[in-house]
Amino acid sequence: MNKTIRNWLLIAFLLSFLAVGIPYWLIPYNQVNLPHVLLRPGLLVVVFSALSLRLWRVAPFGQVVTLMGMAVPCTVFVRVVWETWLDPTSHNLWPFEIILALLVGGSSAFIGASVGSLMAQLRH
Repeated sequence: MNKTIRNWLLIAFLLSFLAVGIPYWLIPYNQVNLPHVLLRPGLLVVVFSALSLRLWRVAPFGQVVTLMGMAVPCTVFVRVVWETWLDPTSHNLWPFEIILALLVGGSSAFIGASVGSLMAQLRH
């Protein structure tokens, strides 16, 4: 993989990670209700990033879905690590939080990559 492709993938991942993460991290722990709290406008960045990467054929379908889909569970994992470090008794069900985030992120990335692939096929 050349450096330009790697850079585009990194930029798309970081944008998605921050778009989902910043609003999610600002919600107090006692008000977090997964997966509903992840279904916010930031999730559209995951969809649009996956769509764009496939539309411009930056990377293969599976790689785009995997990478963009991981942006959401990574945001949840960062919160779990931080809050567990502050209070070890919090997040006793963290594996389920990660699984829910994987489902939300993976399905969003899959939808975006599918639409992007279809648009790329129609474009050519």
